[in-house]
Amino acid sequence: MQLLLNVIWLIFGGLWLALGYVVAGLVLGITIIGIPFAIASFRMANFALWPFGRRLVDEPGAGAFSSIGNVLWLLLAGWWLALGHIVTGIAQCVTIIGIPLGIANFKLIPVSLFPMGKQIIDSDDRLPTRG
Repeated sequence: MQLLLNVIWLIFGGLWLALGYVVAGLVLGITIIGIPFAIASFRMANFALWPFGRRLVDEPGAGAFSSIGNVLWLLLAGWWLALGHIVTGIAQCVTIIGIPLGIANFKLIPVSLFPMGKQIIDSDDRLPTRG
């Protein structure tokens, strides 16, 4: 079922969403200061490409720099991205067939707001442990 939902997602917007994150990552990677944001953008592209069967968890050992980066990201780009996911998710939930796609869009909101210090794992994987 996850494969079918991912293919439908890919056809109805996931590919374009992922390409948008990749383009943003390429632009952000031009400067040295933007490289961490570019890496986060590529991570979001990976998640946006194939969201079903995966989830977002906090990365062990993420420190103060990821928190500072998240504040900068939220102010400059995150709230725009989250707003886009909210509007798109609501539009997709109008039809019964689009409800899983809308839920996937809502699942992308946390990573679009705070991408630093996060990692994407398969849903059936155990949480990473410290130590």
